[in-house]
Amino acid sequence: MKVLIVYYSTYGNVYKMAQLVAEGVKEVPGAEPVIRKAHELIPTSVIESREEMKAGRDLQKDVPYVTQDDFRDAGAFAFGTPTRFGNVSSQLKNEIDQLSQLWLKGSFEGKPAGVFVSTGSLHGGQETTALTLMAPLLHLGMVLVGVPYSVQELFTTQGGGSPYGPGHVAGGDNQRPIDENEAAICRALGRRLAQLGLKLEAK
Repeated sequence: MKVLIVYYSTYGNVYKMAQLVAEGVKEVPGAEPVIRKAHELIPTSVIESREEMKAGRDLQKDVPYVTQDDFRDAGAFAFGTPTRFGNVSSQLKNEIDQLSQLWLKGSFEGKPAGVFVSTGSLHGGQETTALTLMAPLLHLGMVLVGVPYSVQELFTTQGGGSPYGPGHVAGGDNQRPIDENEAAICRALGRRLAQLGLKLEAK
């Protein structure tokens, strides 16, 4: 079973989270992570004018863009985004908004989905972004998956992560590394999506 990990990342932080979610998926026999990025909407001229954005783009240069086939073939989903004023990035939302034909066919009904988020500051909108991103996933018929408190890192994290999904605090300069607690919560989401996806697929 394929677990589609689709994300948007300006500076590379959400991309690194996607890789950690994929590590969790790989721990589950029978599950295969598929990492795909959302199409960019920021003009190339703007990206070229900012070194940190160019570095983020180059870090992800080998990641394929997500396609409708990727969405159709997956048995579970993880959606990753930076927060934009407490909401999902326009790039990732743009991909979700193009799923109408698959939605009409019921392609997503009964399939598990989770979200992961990166912010610049500790109170930068991680939880509101996760919750608002969940709304369209419910419309698509997906089964929402969070991270339960049996994941002990939820008790010890000083950065990101909540029952709504993994989180990362990147800092004002977007350079803060993903810490051990944040990484563990990312892997936990990947494992849960894979495990639940396989169970639901078998029914």
